[in-house]
Amino acid sequence: MKQVINAKGLSEEKTTTLRDAAAISAKELAKMLSLSPRTVWRLLSAGKLPKPVSIGGSKRFLMSDVSLFLECGCDISVYLARKEGEKC
Repeated sequence: MKQVINAKGLSEEKTTTLRDAAAISAKELAKMLSLSPRTVWRLLSAGKLPKPVSIGGSKRFLMSDVSLFLECGCDISVYLARKEGEKC
Protein backbone atom coordinates (compact mmCIF):
# COMPACT_ATOMS: atom_id res chain seq x y z
CA MET A 1 0.00 0.00 0.00
CA LYS A 2 1.05 3.50 -0.68
CA GLN A 3 0.34 6.59 1.37
CA VAL A 4 -0.84 9.61 -0.60
CA ILE A 5 -2.04 13.05 0.36
CA ASN A 6 -5.55 13.82 -0.90
CA ALA A 7 -6.92 17.21 -1.97
CA LYS A 8 -7.82 18.11 1.62
CA GLY A 9 -4.26 17.51 2.78
CA LEU A 10 -5.15 14.35 4.67
CA SER A 11 -3.05 11.23 4.40
CA GLU A 12 -4.79 8.13 3.09
CA GLU A 13 -3.68 4.71 1.92
CA LYS A 14 -4.11 3.84 -1.72
CA THR A 15 -3.80 0.32 -3.07
CA THR A 16 -2.50 -0.17 -6.57
CA THR A 17 -4.28 -2.70 -8.70
CA LEU A 18 -2.35 -5.05 -10.95
CA ARG A 19 -3.80 -3.33 -14.00
CA ASP A 20 -2.28 -0.02 -12.88
CA ALA A 21 1.22 -1.48 -12.61
CA ALA A 22 3.44 -1.81 -15.68
CA ALA A 23 5.58 -4.43 -13.94
CA ILE A 24 4.91 -6.70 -10.99
CA SER A 25 7.05 -8.54 -8.47
CA ALA A 26 7.34 -12.31 -8.13
CA LYS A 27 5.17 -12.08 -5.02
CA GLU A 28 2.39 -10.34 -6.97
CA LEU A 29 2.71 -12.84 -9.83
CA ALA A 30 2.51 -15.70 -7.33
CA LYS A 31 -0.70 -14.25 -5.96
CA MET A 32 -2.17 -13.99 -9.47
CA LEU A 33 -1.29 -17.61 -10.25
CA SER A 34 -2.23 -18.93 -6.78
CA LEU A 35 1.32 -20.13 -6.18
CA SER A 36 4.00 -19.42 -3.63
CA PRO A 37 6.74 -16.93 -4.55
CA ARG A 38 9.27 -19.77 -4.28
CA THR A 39 7.33 -21.79 -6.86
CA VAL A 40 7.39 -18.79 -9.21
CA TRP A 41 11.20 -18.74 -9.00
CA ARG A 42 11.36 -22.52 -9.52
CA LEU A 43 9.13 -22.31 -12.61
CA LEU A 44 11.22 -19.43 -13.92
CA SER A 45 14.42 -21.46 -13.47
CA ALA A 46 12.78 -24.36 -15.31
CA GLY A 47 11.93 -22.03 -18.22
CA LYS A 48 8.17 -22.28 -17.69
CA LEU A 49 7.46 -18.59 -17.06
CA PRO A 50 8.13 -15.42 -19.07
CA LYS A 51 11.49 -13.86 -18.29
CA PRO A 52 11.47 -10.87 -15.95
CA VAL A 53 13.28 -7.59 -16.51
CA SER A 54 15.73 -6.01 -14.07
CA ILE A 55 14.67 -2.67 -12.67
CA GLY A 56 17.09 -1.13 -10.21
CA GLY A 57 18.54 -4.48 -9.23
CA SER A 58 15.19 -6.19 -8.68
CA LYS A 59 13.35 -8.52 -11.01
CA ARG A 60 9.90 -7.54 -12.28
CA PHE A 61 7.50 -9.27 -14.65
CA LEU A 62 5.97 -7.06 -17.34
CA MET A 63 2.18 -7.07 -17.19
CA SER A 64 2.01 -7.30 -20.98
CA ASP A 65 4.02 -10.55 -20.84
CA VAL A 66 1.97 -11.92 -17.95
CA SER A 67 -1.31 -11.12 -19.74
CA LEU A 68 -0.14 -12.81 -22.92
CA PHE A 69 1.08 -15.82 -20.92
CA LEU A 70 -2.32 -16.16 -19.25
CA GLU A 71 -4.10 -15.79 -22.62
CA CYS A 72 -1.98 -18.69 -23.89
CA GLY A 73 -3.30 -20.91 -21.11
CA CYS A 74 -0.03 -20.71 -19.13
CA ASP A 75 1.72 -22.73 -21.86
CA ILE A 76 5.23 -21.32 -22.36
CA SER A 77 5.64 -22.77 -25.87
CA VAL A 78 2.42 -21.12 -27.09
CA TYR A 79 3.42 -17.90 -25.33
CA LEU A 80 6.86 -17.86 -26.98
CA ALA A 81 5.36 -18.55 -30.42
CA ARG A 82 2.87 -15.70 -30.07
CA LYS A 83 5.52 -13.36 -28.66
CA GLU A 84 7.82 -14.17 -31.59
CA GLY A 85 4.93 -13.62 -34.00
CA GLU A 86 4.34 -10.13 -32.58
CA LYS A 87 7.92 -9.10 -33.39
CA CYS A 88 7.43 -9.57 -37.12
